[in-house]
Amino acid sequence: MRISHFLTTGMLLVLCCLANAAEPAIQVAIERSGDAFILDTTIEFPVPVRTAWGVLTDFDNMVGILSNLTASKVTARDGNTLKVQQSGIAKFGIFSYAFASEREVILDPMKRIQARQLSGNTKQFASDLELKRVGNNSQAHYHAEVTPDSGIALTFGGSFIKHEVEEQFAAMVAEMSRRKAAVSANR
Repeated sequence: MRISHFLTTGMLLVLCCLANAAEPAIQVAIERSGDAFILDTTIEFPVPVRTAWGVLTDFDNMVGILSNLTASKVTARDGNTLKVQQSGIAKFGIFSYAFASEREVILDPMKRIQARQLSGNTKQFASDLELKRVGNNSQAHYHAEVTPDSGIALTFGGSFIKHEVEEQFAAMVAEMSRRKAAVSANR
């Protein structure tokens, strides 16, 4: 009995390690400058650029991708410039924070997404995501400057923002992988 339990446990550990090895590495560097947090993230997406771009810019369906969103929609479009409204609840441990924003998003298709807050309950937000092909996969560099207006974000600062970014990118990677598998299954 002990040997079979040990083998079963050992097999589970090996499977968990193999599953975790397939997870993309999300590298988040964050520093504080006054009340602002400056964030730089590099992430490998295990999908082609077209699939990654499709998820990153699927604002009208983002509620189904990111669990902390309760609403997300494109409210205006002028060529590659969008206005996007989003709202939701961010959670950090036992704390939660309701948020809402309207952002101007400028798209350089398959290459870059720039966003800046027009209104919302963050004092300031601006981001720049650059996307590139790396072999059969893709890689993004994400830079953001955030000045929070929340007690939670101010109290927990970098840890709170880092947690949110890691959680959101992990959810987007899961959706990218799901879409890639769906395309492969339909071939």
